[in-house]
Amino acid sequence: MSRPFIPRCVANRSGATMFKPAGIPASQLVRVELHLDELEALCLVDGKGLEQTEAAESMKVSRATVGRILRTARRKVAHALVHGEAICIEPGEAPVEHRKQTRKHTRKAI
Repeated sequence: MSRPFIPRCVANRSGATMFKPAGIPASQLVRVELHLDELEALCLVDGKGLEQTEAAESMKVSRATVGRILRTARRKVAHALVHGEAICIEPGEAPVEHRKQTRKHTRKAI
């Protein structure tokens, strides 16, 4: 029996649920699922420039878990971009706890 998932804290992100190549109908595209926890990890580490330990604290998981989530998310995004596939934001298998977005975890990424 596998170990149960620990709930991951993610910010409430309203907005786009799909990103796709321009000019091609979504119905003709292969879809890659990006889970909410993967989007959150990408946003915190790659988007806001946090260290993985800081992202792990924010998401209430271990640093190793954030590393695994990032590796999967980056692979999915790279695959979709290279192959011209749609990226769909989905809840995923792991339970998530929604939290309000705060300015506490913001750094310049550049």
